Amino acid sequence: MAKSIVVASGKGGVGKTSISVNLGLAMARQGRRTILLDADFGMANAHILIGANPQKFIMDALDGDASMSEVLCDAPHGMKFISGGTGLLEMLNLEKTKRYQAIRMIDELREQTEILIADAPAGASDSSVSFVAAADHVVIVLVGEPTSFLDAYSMIKAASLESNVKNFCIVVNMARSAEEARQHFEKFNATATRFLDVNLTFSGWLPLSERMRRAVVARRPVGLDATDLPENIAFQKISKAVLGSPRNLHGGIRFFADEEAASAGT
Repeated sequence: MAKSIVVASGKGGVGKTSISVNLGLAMARQGRRTILLDADFGMANAHILIGANPQKFIMDALDGDASMSEVLCDAPHGMKFISGGTGLLEMLNLEKTKRYQAIRMIDELREQTEILIADAPAGASDSSVSFVAAADHVVIVLVGEPTSFLDAYSMIKAASLESNVKNFCIVVNMARSAEEARQHFEKFNATATRFLDVNLTFSGWLPLSERMRRAVVARRPVGLDATDLPENIAFQKISKAVLGSPRNLHGGIRFFADEEAASAGT
């Protein structure tokens, strides 16, 4: 059964898109049929990080000018990629029904998908919450800064109260050590669970890495490098932790929802 993962963050600049790309590459490297969806419609930049040059965008599918399969773009390690488009005004102002249409159209790809990873827009906008609410697993990227904590809390609060999302995976980025990452998580978890009825799982951490920074500049993700690099070992661990975390099974418009309903009825 296909699984969906949405990577989100309370604010920009915390490495969300880089984590989405490399998490997708880690899944693909494991031999899983993986699709990366850049759901930051109109402001999409995941294609830059993977060096892809998509010819069609999800708007082409929404407008009926292409099938979802035709929108797919090849990416490294056999991963497939769907671009949200860049500088497309109509995508920046995508209405609620169109967002839901995009989520449901992903169903067309279920036969060729084991893992869908969607890179959601930063912040707690309606668009971000829509994609978070559509996923089996939600990854929130956190860094050790007060603004990151506050904005991540706002995102989790919005998803919980508006869409009944209860389970969240927390990945701490740019930490100096495993101990520091765990401390950030524990502090954030104590605050979030004190005021919200949610379950947060510590799903791993990534080091403050010059290699990751250079990879963004070079448009060559670290996920293309040796598997024994500390960053790639971390992504492999994160992928396993996320897939092993509690799923969100609430109702509403969800990725691969028909498949889930069919499975529940057997």
